[in-house]
Amino acid sequence: MTDFTTLSADIREDVGKGASRRLRHAGRIPAVIYGGDKDPVALTLEHREVWHACENEIFFSSILEIRVGDGRKQKVVVRDMQRHPFKRQIMHMDFMRVSDKEVLRMSLPLHFVGEEESPAGKASGTVIQHLLNEVEVAALPGDMPEFLEVDLSGLEEGGAVMLAEIVLPKGVELVALTDDEDSNVMVANATHISESQGTGAAAAAEAEAAAAEEAGEAPAAGDAAEDADAEGEAE
Repeated sequence: MTDFTTLSADIREDVGKGASRRLRHAGRIPAVIYGGDKDPVALTLEHREVWHACENEIFFSSILEIRVGDGRKQKVVVRDMQRHPFKRQIMHMDFMRVSDKEVLRMSLPLHFVGEEESPAGKASGTVIQHLLNEVEVAALPGDMPEFLEVDLSGLEEGGAVMLAEIVLPKGVELVALTDDEDSNVMVANATHISESQGTGAAAAAEAEAAAAEEAGEAPAAGDAAEDADAEGEAE
């Protein structure tokens, strides 16, 4: 199995726009590591290796290890990746050092499970919507998972799964979830679409508007459906 969390790098002495351009032409990525109590260090990475690694979502939600030729290793997380506007090319990367003793904040992808087995998933005319794709968490590096699972197996028609219902591994906290009731937002919901509402973009828009209206933050479903119909005519 390919290891997406370990990258080989070389220390870069030659910096500047001209040097970075030459590196890219040679199939290398200019990068920098910063953070902690150490000075920033300029690096170069092999473009093909990084491109292959970043096609996997865990690359951006994992603690990575960068190894340089002299045997030194450093745990890091990706903090920024600049891509070419139209070429399949990574222009520059920023990594932040990670300490095993310091709490780290990262955005983790959500994996939805149990949807087909849920009462809502089996109900005719019910649309299940994923309202969040990722959440920010705080944890020590050793406790940080690669993703969080959202169990939809108990979701019923007209029901919802809230942020506070996500089962968290030990030592992991949701940054957005506070004592404020409004912070406990919907992660997924199930809305019934009647025959009169139709299908396609209009139905999806009405379902989304209905869900948002329950949260007290959206216009009436009819307005959303009219917008969706207008978009469909424009297409």
